[in-house]
Amino acid sequence: MSLKDYRGAAVSGASDKALVQFEAALAGFHCYVGNPLAAAEQAIAEAPGFAMAHALRAHLFLSGTEAAGLAPARESIAAAAAAARTDRERLHVAAATALAEGRFEDAVERFEDILLDHPRDALALQMAHLFDFYRGDARNLRDRVVRVLPNWTRDLPGYHALQGMLAFGLEECGDYARAEEAGRRACEIEPRDAWAHHAVAHVMEMQGRVKDGIAWMRDREAFWAPDNMIAVHNWWHLALYHLEQEDIAAVLALYDGHVRRDRSAVVLDMVDAAAMLWRLQLREIDAGPARWSEIAEAWAPLAGDGIYAFNDVHALVSFIGAGRRDLVDQQLETLRRAARSSGSSNAAMSAQVGLPVAEALAAFAAGRYDSCVRWLRPVRGIAHRFGGSHAQRDLLDLTLIEAARRAGQDNLVRALAAERLRAKPASPLAQRYYLQAGTKAAA
Repeated sequence: MSLKDYRGAAVSGASDKALVQFEAALAGFHCYVGNPLAAAEQAIAEAPGFAMAHALRAHLFLSGTEAAGLAPARESIAAAAAAARTDRERLHVAAATALAEGRFEDAVERFEDILLDHPRDALALQMAHLFDFYRGDARNLRDRVVRVLPNWTRDLPGYHALQGMLAFGLEECGDYARAEEAGRRACEIEPRDAWAHHAVAHVMEMQGRVKDGIAWMRDREAFWAPDNMIAVHNWWHLALYHLEQEDIAAVLALYDGHVRRDRSAVVLDMVDAAAMLWRLQLREIDAGPARWSEIAEAWAPLAGDGIYAFNDVHALVSFIGAGRRDLVDQQLETLRRAARSSGSSNAAMSAQVGLPVAEALAAFAAGRYDSCVRWLRPVRGIAHRFGGSHAQRDLLDLTLIEAARRAGQDNLVRALAAERLRAKPASPLAQRYYLQAGTKAAA
């Protein structure tokens, strides 16, 4: 008779000790704390035929959207396939296989198949949630959690993670009040839930609540900062608040002291670094060649990967900022190759959004601001298709408005500034764009 996990699902090939390690790995993944991979591997060492431990290891490698994770993920997929005895386990293998082959839509369908029969499968839900995020599917970021919530109770392990995921989905759908409520609820249940904490940070960013955001981050720093896989992303959020205040010294101190302190080679961390330096450059603030060179060198080995356009665009940003024309050309060719390909989700992401954005950024760097505007304007309405959050994709809007300013397109600047002012009435940057465009138009 097989054991059951802590939410009642049968697990093939497990032992009591291995199940404890598996649940520890899953709990760490929910909060992004500690080393879930090591815990999953301990579970495998305890019970080599534990199918879900192998599946968890595969999912952990796949969750980072890095080419380097594909080979170890495939090893675990093969082991999970050999050990799987239940339909749920076989569906986890199918979902992981689809992710490893770049078929993101197929993967989330298999996760949804799992959740229809096993709505308490927290691993399937979290992986689907991540790839809803990576695909910019705001509706499912919210509704995939909503669909399973009636089957959960507060006392079940991982309930806080559902509230944190719900918070992020609500925020990306613009339901800010309920998003903040759910995020705070998750943090009350499990203070170290960094995803829930980050969802509340997103709410405050989107509402322009800068002082509230800084207080939220600083007051809870002991929970989200130490030993956390998304700590850099949360430091980035704190830096965004200071950037909105135009406190550039604080932004650079956070960049040097936290965002790039450890010179992380984790792609998600490098995305944040490149994005922050680009935001500074758009404001005509010189972050210095050393910062640009460092992040460009970190991205350089990945310039030919081409597995996720959102990452490729941020790599391109770093190469542009560092003046590395060789790497700019290589990254553009990687995006063009991906856009010409077929059979993967990234092909459409690259063709529809990634490549046009890259061409716009290259045009901006070359001083062809009218061309940059022509590339970016058609993409604004579909930019979610290559993933990221509203806060992350704001880089595109910021580039568009600055390109329009430099191109002398004052009507467009004023229109875009009006959008920003509606969301963030106290924003000095939005006010400045609006006033500058209005003054020029009247002159």
